[in-house]
Amino acid sequence: MRGFARVLFDEAHRESWSIRGDVVARMNPAHPADSGYLRAAALLRDRGHRIVPHAAGPLDRSALDGHDVLVIAHPAEDRWERTTGVGEPVLSAAEIDAIEDFVRGGGGLVVLAECEQGKYGNNLADLLARFGVGVTDTTVVDPSAAHRGVASWVLAEPVRDPDAPEDLLAGVRSACCYRAGALTVDGGTGDEARVLLRSSPTADPAGAPLAVAVRAGRGRVVAFADSDLFGDDSIGDLDHAVLWANVVTWAAGEPSGTAEPHRSPAEAHPAWAALKAAVEELRPLQADDGSVAPEHRQAAAGLVERIAGHVGELAPLFPHDAAYLEAVRADLRRWAGDGLGVPDFLDSLNAFQPQLNRQDGLEHLVVFPMYTQNGNPARNLEAVLLRVVWPDWLAELERSRFDNPMFVPVAFVDFTAGYDTDSAVLFPETVAVRETPPRFTWGAIFCDREAARFRRVGRAAAEVLRLSLPPDAARLVAGQDLARDAFVLWDLIHDRTHSHGDLPFDPFMIKQRMPYWLYALEELRCDLTAYRETLALDAVPHAPLVRYAILFDRLFRFPITGRRVRNYDGLGGQLLFSYLHKNDVLRWRDNRLSIDWPRVDGAVTDLAEEIDKLYRDGIDRPRLAHWLAAHDLVSRYVEPHPASVWAKGVDALPVDAPPKAWTDAVLPDEFPLSMFYEALRKKLGDVIASTRGIRG
Repeated sequence: MRGFARVLFDEAHRESWSIRGDVVARMNPAHPADSGYLRAAALLRDRGHRIVPHAAGPLDRSALDGHDVLVIAHPAEDRWERTTGVGEPVLSAAEIDAIEDFVRGGGGLVVLAECEQGKYGNNLADLLARFGVGVTDTTVVDPSAAHRGVASWVLAEPVRDPDAPEDLLAGVRSACCYRAGALTVDGGTGDEARVLLRSSPTADPAGAPLAVAVRAGRGRVVAFADSDLFGDDSIGDLDHAVLWANVVTWAAGEPSGTAEPHRSPAEAHPAWAALKAAVEELRPLQADDGSVAPEHRQAAAGLVERIAGHVGELAPLFPHDAAYLEAVRADLRRWAGDGLGVPDFLDSLNAFQPQLNRQDGLEHLVVFPMYTQNGNPARNLEAVLLRVVWPDWLAELERSRFDNPMFVPVAFVDFTAGYDTDSAVLFPETVAVRETPPRFTWGAIFCDREAARFRRVGRAAAEVLRLSLPPDAARLVAGQDLARDAFVLWDLIHDRTHSHGDLPFDPFMIKQRMPYWLYALEELRCDLTAYRETLALDAVPHAPLVRYAILFDRLFRFPITGRRVRNYDGLGGQLLFSYLHKNDVLRWRDNRLSIDWPRVDGAVTDLAEEIDKLYRDGIDRPRLAHWLAAHDLVSRYVEPHPASVWAKGVDALPVDAPPKAWTDAVLPDEFPLSMFYEALRKKLGDVIASTRGIRG
């Protein structure tokens, strides 16, 4: 899968642990769980990472190439441990050099040492010394802080660093080291090191580092003084599974960019550049409704003919759209022949059916007179090159669980000026046509633009708010491939939710005018539903990433993006922030934002259920009563404007007037920004503005 880490697990130096079932069974047939990292490997695979064994040969540059993380788990002589039986436990000088080069060049290293380290016959101490970490030859004991009453099963103290950009201990409240040694940090290498776990003040030795993380050059190292805590019989204890996933993900660093850069024959074709240029020449000649004034018609007619010709030149590159592109040329020429009045592209719109051929990477050339949502309100002629984003895992989810036949996730290849805006959708209802079709059959969302916005704003918000991110969230914010695929899954579930649940007849309120907080609740309901659905997708590694994306976009980007006039997406974000804050899941103290990550899922679920109940009860209420109930729900968490008529209750409303009077009583900014968001908007204003027209 795109964007996840590639992990190499060394088994060629007589390691005491293996990720291969047959090797584990041979090493320890009576108690295989005491020699297996099978569960640890499965956990990483479930998170989307690829983990493979290094079964033979030296750890040289060729062995390390193509991997993001190397794991070395307790090499030993056979007289001390049951081992893989391959190679020697001592790394050669050349291997240590190669591993150091790998790390400093951007690779990750996870080393698992042991108690009484000196007896095992390995030289992990020499390797870790390259990064300023020492291994003490001891066994830590702590009768006062012992797991299950065993003095050598030491309960480690997490050492939190709120100033670190990544929180390696996110979700980790307790961990046990079973017969651990101790580590030291000398700082002599100049690398940036921090202690993750240490023994308690009652231990012997007291306050000793048990786990250390190091930034070394462009790479990262994590060392543990015990290897048992992630073994098959221990990884399920306490918070070991979370800790394992965190440290390996952190060690992998930032994704290295798009694995397979996209190359578009259409974008490279001279006709595309010529088509764009002609569309841009036509733009200033068009009125807002797409028509051309009489004095410009001769020039515009020549441009329209050029555009039709360029579409014809490009058409052979899109055989799957042959009928559509022929219809586009016919619509262009009919428009010109009819005098370039208000354009009508109904025939070509009906011919364009991208939902019938959802293939990952399939390109489309789209040419329509249309406005762009959150972008250009005029119906200018636009040209867009796009490609479908439809990986196999998503296609299977849509087929088996989240049926959404109209959903078409896409990515930009190139576009004319109408999309050099905030618009991230291509909807058929935006196209100029003579009559509205009886039903629309597709909707396209530019997941690459959504992902790029999320990443830029999310990274900036975390820096401004001094929010320490869990490693998988930090990797998501850094990786466009990860973010794009997470947004595809989010959009798939969100989009279909508008027609699922305890709904009024028109859940999205397209055909009726309603107070904007009802739009806010509907959009938030769909997002929180997507959040809850991903909690059940254990086999989909993008599921936790979707949850981060929903949280960060809702909390950081939506409330401070766009105008404050009836900003329903912004209001949904304000509501979620306030709910989490009032329930002490999110905290703003000492000019620092912190999130209690283990409690987030439960809190989001509770809010979703509160909104669902509003919907269920609303089916039995008259319209005004439902609107008031929705206002009350929002007001419970977001303070209404002091001058709000709606906040005063039904007695203050013109109940004898038609519904238009009720909606006219809604203030343009019925729920103003809090002081927190007013300050955040000033700090992130330039960042938000920089996302206009952004590409993935």
